[in-house]
Amino acid sequence: MNLDHRSQAVATFRSRVLELLAHEALSRSAFAARVGLDRSTLTQLLSPDNQRLPRAETVIAIASAMGVSSDWLLGLTQDEHQRTELVATDRQALEIESGAASPLDERLVRWHREASGYKIRYVPTTLPDLLKTEAVIRYECPDLAEAAPETSVEQSAFRLDYSRNPDTEMEVCCPWQRLLAFARGEGVWAGLDRSTRRAQIEHMQRLTQELYPTFRWQLYDGLSHYSAPVTLFGAQRAVLYVGNLYFVFNTTEHIRVLTAHFDDLVKAATVPPTDMGRHLQGLLDDLG
Repeated sequence: MNLDHRSQAVATFRSRVLELLAHEALSRSAFAARVGLDRSTLTQLLSPDNQRLPRAETVIAIASAMGVSSDWLLGLTQDEHQRTELVATDRQALEIESGAASPLDERLVRWHREASGYKIRYVPTTLPDLLKTEAVIRYECPDLAEAAPETSVEQSAFRLDYSRNPDTEMEVCCPWQRLLAFARGEGVWAGLDRSTRRAQIEHMQRLTQELYPTFRWQLYDGLSHYSAPVTLFGAQRAVLYVGNLYFVFNTTEHIRVLTAHFDDLVKAATVPPTDMGRHLQGLLDDLG
């Protein structure tokens, strides 16, 4: 592609994304969130000074989330509804895999790497994995920690390093009742001593402040809303956790439905990300 043609393609892509923004009445932040892109990536793509075409996965993510074709975005057709295959053809629409009991599974590390540049959203099974202390990891997964303690810690550290990447954006939702149960040592945490629980809350408080705003954690009321544990790896895949099984959804429609479900949890949040530090401090104060 010569320079003139490339510049024209870049300009067409920019104008059509702006057209989508106007048509959907979305702010750039809301558009980036819906598509699963980092806000800074979208800003760069829409800059008049930008002369680079977006990556193929970025085009696919926008086309998938907005219900248009990638050919239309790139100016190869005038029909915005001309569909192209938006999900990798070498993957099944639904995959069911075992071994989901551990938050330190190698597949999760791989899926995080493959979703680089996308926003990752998830509802954790217990606490957000990347915020867990080693003591809590060992308590929740004693068999795994005893069998491969070094791997457990390394994979947990990978997630934390991943979240510190400036191109990474992660959003977490869970019920505030779960945090309260943890602080009080109730339910599955009944055998976890007070000092370990306190250290975990202090650790979460430090990291939520350090990682914000690329890491956003919010709480909803578990009495009015419910969600099974789920992770949305941008527009690439959605993973639902059912006991010891992963249900891996690879189709656009499944990912879109689960993304809408997550958006509903965000809208219902009673503790926004900006209040998480104060909320965690309140739990520490109650612990004494």
